[in-house]
Amino acid sequence: MTGTERTWSITELAEEFGITLRTIRFYEEQGLLTPARNGTRRIFADGDRVRLGLVLRGKRLGFPLDEIKKIIGMYDAEPGEVGQLRYLLDQIEQRRAELEMRRRDIDATLSDLADLERRCRADLERLSV
Repeated sequence: MTGTERTWSITELAEEFGITLRTIRFYEEQGLLTPARNGTRRIFADGDRVRLGLVLRGKRLGFPLDEIKKIIGMYDAEPGEVGQLRYLLDQIEQRRAELEMRRRDIDATLSDLADLERRCRADLERLSV
């Protein structure tokens, strides 16, 4: 780390990303973040900040932590960025298919509920007269 490289405290990262200190510590325990230490104080470099953003984006997209860790780790290992991107594209395709299936299930359930509601209202109107 050079003397001019920007660093962040755990509190600064938590505030920036709108998450708890506990969440950051958990991601560190899982090996997703590797801050430097000054005694008990964590010092996060730019790479940690970027990784945290990637982890949170992956979670928002519904990826489990083990997949996020694998995807992020592929960048620095063989087969490198190309392999990482190919793997990520496969994961995106799978995730999209899962979400499309859920959407169809939700649409079918909403349709069933609308039908049931119409029948209930019709029965209620018939019984109320």
